[in-house]
Amino acid sequence: CPPRCLCPAAAPSPTLLCARTGLLAVPPSLDRGAVELRLADNFIGAVGRADFANMSSLVHLTLSRNGLRRLAPGAFADLRALRALHLDGNRLPALSGPQLRGLASLRHLILANNQLAAIDAAAFAAFAATVEDLDLSHNNLPALPWDAVAAMGSLATLTLDHNLLERVPAGAVARLPRLARLDLTANRLRALPPVPGPPGPALAAGGNPLHCNCELLWLRRVAQPGRLETCATPAPLAGRLLGAVPEEELTCRAPSVTAAAAHPPAVTEGQPLRLGCAAVGDPPPALHWLGPDGRVVQNGSRRSVGADGSLELRVATLRDHGGFTCVAANAAGEAAARVDVVVVPLPVPRGRDGDGEAAAAEPGPGPSDMAQAGGNDTWGGPGERRVVAVEVTGSSARIRWLPQRHVPGVRMVQIQYNSSADDALVYRLLPPSSRTFVLRDLAPGRQYELCVSTLRVVGDPPAAPRPLGCVSFATAAAPPGCAAPPRPHFLGGTVIIVIGAAIAASVLVFILILTARWKAAGARRPPPALTSVCSQTNG
Repeated sequence: CPPRCLCPAAAPSPTLLCARTGLLAVPPSLDRGAVELRLADNFIGAVGRADFANMSSLVHLTLSRNGLRRLAPGAFADLRALRALHLDGNRLPALSGPQLRGLASLRHLILANNQLAAIDAAAFAAFAATVEDLDLSHNNLPALPWDAVAAMGSLATLTLDHNLLERVPAGAVARLPRLARLDLTANRLRALPPVPGPPGPALAAGGNPLHCNCELLWLRRVAQPGRLETCATPAPLAGRLLGAVPEEELTCRAPSVTAAAAHPPAVTEGQPLRLGCAAVGDPPPALHWLGPDGRVVQNGSRRSVGADGSLELRVATLRDHGGFTCVAANAAGEAAARVDVVVVPLPVPRGRDGDGEAAAAEPGPGPSDMAQAGGNDTWGGPGERRVVAVEVTGSSARIRWLPQRHVPGVRMVQIQYNSSADDALVYRLLPPSSRTFVLRDLAPGRQYELCVSTLRVVGDPPAAPRPLGCVSFATAAAPPGCAAPPRPHFLGGTVIIVIGAAIAASVLVFILILTARWKAAGARRPPPALTSVCSQTNG
């Protein structure tokens, strides 16, 4: 029994009571076979990796009200049988993934009254299947790893009151089949998604600045006495209990698009473009975009949708020419607005001078490769194309572009194209004299979009890249049932392995031959003759 601790002999299992003993650290002389350990109301500021090492029988651990600031990664890794961990009343600022590693049997985790401002999504992974009670109340959490919480299939009580939570994702609570009680009191929630029922979990959500509209009709209809949810907005309902508001006053307003425009409205092929959209409604509508082909625009290598609903086209192509549609939707309906985008094709030179440099283009732009989405050589106008893709195979393509008129300050040529793995833009920088480049390691049967531009250094900061042209091409599909030929590095590794195996076999055979010859020579050697024999007896 550690000094200043109580270890009652009458307890049915080894129990160490070290609460309120003035400890500054975990005692090193703990009984490693203890089942219950109480270290509350001390001054333990940190828990190290070896403090609870080899305590595989420990079931209940209390570290409440210690001013604890730091948990070493893997501090509880050996507590595989632990079922209850009390860490309330401390000063923990955050939880990372390794800090709670190894708690495979944990059922009760109490983290109330700390200073938690962030929780890693992997912090609950070790006990996601076993935890039944999770208390995170009275912290500073502006958000929660809801996907990690939704994976707790045995969770029965979730206490989140007195935090800074601003939203609960739709469907997060519905993914907890055994949840019996959910406390969201005193947060910053303006809306609440429906919870499953009836019967559903007992819900407490008072003390939140709720925006009372049609999205809270489900909460208004929950028949639970003594509910304290109060409306903060709109102004006519401010300060009234939600249960006292008639259902006909909980209304929503359909969205309307107030502004939608392209900045700039017209660009040259290969340049960036931004489409903005603003809408109002009650509740605030969510925004998404439809492309000229009528499909929903997704984030990718060339397009990205911002949190404010704006659409950014990093590299405009002729496929973007046409009308984009901004769609605003909420619980009351949806509205749409069309934004016309003009993409001007790059001019095509009509001839060459004697030195092989590109001559000035004739007046009037001509179509570029990006206008032809279907192949590598589909435009046959009277002029030459600026950028072409030739010698296209299933894994490579040669890109050629016409030389440009001399422009001072050109430092290099930039090639950008979509990656074959994750649609991220891939960049290649080449000397300014380059006229061709071979792309390798492409994926077979995939559509690629590529643009060539020059990088100039004119003034401070440097000037923006000047596009030379774009091209769209598709790699050849892999024949069914045919495997790709071995790569050179694979063949080289195979040859090295074969040579090494041959050398090892030769050495082994040589050793066996020497051993056999040594044994044969020993069998033919006569026994040594005895020249002197001495004998001594005792007594």
